[in-house]
Amino acid sequence: MRIDVVLSRCTGHGICETIAEDVFEVQDDGTVVISGAERPESDRDRMIRAVTQCPAAALRLID
Repeated sequence: MRIDVVLSRCTGHGICETIAEDVFEVQDDGTVVISGAERPESDRDRMIRAVTQCPAAALRLID
């Protein structure tokens, strides 16, 4: 499974970072950088939570 960000939608709220600070990092310019986009199955619930709680709908999970 892979987590992806649509940078043109990202508004830098940082909710994803609070859910998984080891995966998401909000930069000074408000964009998100993903570290280790390929995620193990054990991270599925956490990644789904990040996707569904993103107010800008900028994240997507790809199986």
